[in-house]
Amino acid sequence: MLNYKQLHYFWRVARSGSIARASEQLDLAPQTLSGQIGLLENSLKTTLFRRVGRGLELTETGRLALSYAEEIFEIGAEMEQALSGGTVKLPTQFRVGIADVMPKSIVYKLLAPAMSLAEPIKIICKEDKLERLLADLVIHRLDLVLSDRPMPADINIKGYSHKLVECGVSFFATPTLAKQYSKDFPTSLNQAPLLVPNLDTAMRGRLIRWLDMQRIRPRIVGEFDDSALMKAFGQAGIGIFTAPTMIADEVEHQHGVVSIGQTNEILERFYAISVERRSSHPAVIAINSASI
Repeated sequence: MLNYKQLHYFWRVARSGSIARASEQLDLAPQTLSGQIGLLENSLKTTLFRRVGRGLELTETGRLALSYAEEIFEIGAEMEQALSGGTVKLPTQFRVGIADVMPKSIVYKLLAPAMSLAEPIKIICKEDKLERLLADLVIHRLDLVLSDRPMPADINIKGYSHKLVECGVSFFATPTLAKQYSKDFPTSLNQAPLLVPNLDTAMRGRLIRWLDMQRIRPRIVGEFDDSALMKAFGQAGIGIFTAPTMIADEVEHQHGVVSIGQTNEILERFYAISVERRSSHPAVIAINSASI
């Protein structure tokens, strides 16, 4: 039988990121905490953490265990509140998976309609690779997945892709780089330092094809999984980067950069993927019905 005290210790360590911090929070010796987690791993016949330098990192099984632990202790807190204070109306949970290549400000805009419903919604976001999110979607651990591409044709999962938004792409640079490369756009991009998304993104292929059609050969000085990290390098003046035109003002304001050009010949597309053609979940209906 599962030892819930040991599970609670695991949960606290996973949330705090280290045994030392969790031991301070729980007022327990680190050796005691480490021993209890070891007993939990033995009882589950699995490894929940792996050592990375001086820290700890959740294993794949550990991440799965943490998702269950979050639900268990959340329900426990709700039960305590309900029993001590009378009837409690619980918000509807909305579990959404976010492909890790998605720009965070776009994610917020896409999810905003769900947060404006009359009935309260509790949103639970999980960021990961698209393939792993789709695996969770098919076993109903997620209600919806947001991605920069539709359901891949080569994945044996029955699902439905709903295009939420489509927009052009803008190119951004620091004011110093902009003075050098903004004149005669897009020809000015030839031999310009360019920061690009990695090969896992739908945007990468569209960008390279467009550059080839324009006979432009930039110097690719960086490739990034994370669009936020790419913007940070762009903000530091390492190179020119792209972002959806619909958030151009926000990108300029947040990162101190300026747009040096824009094209609608490259289109960013963002999708909501579900396993039901017509979902009954109010948050999914609101998102699929919204026009951004």
